[in-house]
Amino acid sequence: MTPTRITVRVTPKASFNRVVIEVSEDGTERLRVYVTTAPENGKANREVLKLLAKHFGVPPSSLEIIRGETGRDKIVQVSR
Repeated sequence: MTPTRITVRVTPKASFNRVVIEVSEDGTERLRVYVTTAPENGKANREVLKLLAKHFGVPPSSLEIIRGETGRDKIVQVSR
């Protein structure tokens, strides 16, 4: 199966962990992930992958950040 790429906007140090689908005025959708962890030593990235794995119902090992390791905007590849 071909891997799927997802654009994600991450907000670290949020009040609680959650995944939200945001719809802009022009109708495009974007996934937004809020994590309570701080962006130190990859902790927030690991939490993002755990939340996305739960959201999509796949094991965390099938997710990989392929762009945006140190930024808020990321591209995550899902290999099922």
